[in-house]
Amino acid sequence: MSLIQALPPGPLDIVGDIHGEFDALEQLLAHLGYSANGEHAQGRTLVFVGDFCDRGPDSPAVLARIAQLVQAGRAVAVLGNHEINLLREDVKDGSGWYFDARIASDEPKYAPFARPSAAERAAIVEFLAPLPVALERQDLRIVHAAWLDAPIAAARTLALGDTRAAYDRWEEEVRQQARAGTLAQRMKTERQSWPHSLENGEHPPPFLPAHGENELLKAMLNPLKVLTSGVERLGDVPFFAGGKWRFVERVAWWDAYNDRIPVVFGHYWRRPFVPDPSTTTAEEAGLFGDTAPFAWHGQQRNAFCIDYSVGARWSARKNGHPVHAHYKLAALRWPERTLVFDDGSVAQTTAFQSCP
Repeated sequence: MSLIQALPPGPLDIVGDIHGEFDALEQLLAHLGYSANGEHAQGRTLVFVGDFCDRGPDSPAVLARIAQLVQAGRAVAVLGNHEINLLREDVKDGSGWYFDARIASDEPKYAPFARPSAAERAAIVEFLAPLPVALERQDLRIVHAAWLDAPIAAARTLALGDTRAAYDRWEEEVRQQARAGTLAQRMKTERQSWPHSLENGEHPPPFLPAHGENELLKAMLNPLKVLTSGVERLGDVPFFAGGKWRFVERVAWWDAYNDRIPVVFGHYWRRPFVPDPSTTTAEEAGLFGDTAPFAWHGQQRNAFCIDYSVGARWSARKNGHPVHAHYKLAALRWPERTLVFDDGSVAQTTAFQSCP
């Protein structure tokens, strides 16, 4: 069985990135009509697009709930980049709920956050390790970040449970390429010239070209990284995102997606309202441009991002702002193409084009 698995038949509810927001998940499931054990009167199935954990107040509870639903046959799920970080023990911003090494740096931003027991940690890894990276059937595709033919073909050759080992092999290939050329030495020189941590948002670095080249190499050489972190290109100026300064920017790969089968994904934070242009980041403008909040997008108007930024609720709580105003957890009902949000609001998606 490969890392690309079959979507179950029948109507689906496709849930966006959750990022440890357990209360939002429970509220959304209730509004969707699911019982405590995941049953639905209409025989619907839940689909989770990844990024279950990090930053939010209760990642262990979210993971336990999704595991319960998947193991009961009420849901299917794919890995996101945050789950792969956990499996690979790649300690990053927002993962202090799981990794001791991040507690001190994460607490000022994300605390309070629940932490798992030793038994819960083992159960989390046991649940995540065999999950696929994409799901498909004749009328729909699901992936966390990007559906591209070559990375999908590579994932088809890998067995369930091989994600960490395969990912590590490609990461080692990146390191070998960096060492074989001048990249590793140029990165070392850049680190010596810039004394501040790249996780320090108060000290914008100059553009560090070797760091940018390394980020791009890591982003595009590894097909599993493409599927779970998206397509990237070298940027023009550094920008702070995901807890660190970055030198590559995300690309709206869906503008080149010309397959007839619709694809639903998460990963890219979009807003459930038309934003004030003065608050729109350059990356956000490049990804979604003039796309309406509930519109399908892409070359064929058959791609849809279901991540409505619930992962930023930590920031609203920290600053005393209402958490539901700008940051929501959503589910896309298929085939109805209707959105249901964790606050109970409902919206019909727009601009969908069915390809013959």
